[in-house]
Amino acid sequence: MSTHERVYVALGSNLGDRAAHLAAARAGLGALPGTRVTAMSQVEETAPIGPVRQGPFLNQMVLLETTLEPDELLEHCLAIEREEGRVRRERWGPRTLDLDIVRFGDREIATDALTVPHPQLTNRPFWQRELAELEALAHAHD
Repeated sequence: MSTHERVYVALGSNLGDRAAHLAAARAGLGALPGTRVTAMSQVEETAPIGPVRQGPFLNQMVLLETTLEPDELLEHCLAIEREEGRVRRERWGPRTLDLDIVRFGDREIATDALTVPHPQLTNRPFWQRELAELEALAHAHD
C-alpha cells in the first residue's frame, strides 16, 4: 500500500482566461490517480518575474495528498499544462498555465527534470504567503 504524501503545487497563469486555467488545473490535479486536493490558498494577482514584458499573473497554491511518485506527478502536471494550451517557447515567458511542484513531503529531489524544494521558493514572496496559508489550514485539520 502506498502512503499519501503532502505535496504543494503552485499554479500560475497570465494568458487567456487566467481564472479558468487555474480552475482546470485544480480539477485536473484532483482527478489524478491516488490524489486529492485537500486545501487551496487564495488566488492573488502578481507582477511577472524576469526580463520578458508580459501581463500580470494569477497565482494560487494547492495542497495535495497523493500516492504518486514525484516523477509521475511531474508528468501529469506537464500534461495538464499542455491540455490548457501551454507552449514552452522562452524561459520566464507568458503562459496559459504553469504548475510547479514546490514541496513534496519532506523529500529533497535533484534530478534533471525536478528540484524539490523548488529552487525559487525563497525568491517568491507570494509562494511563501500561499505556503504559510496552506500549512496553517493543514495543521488545523491534523
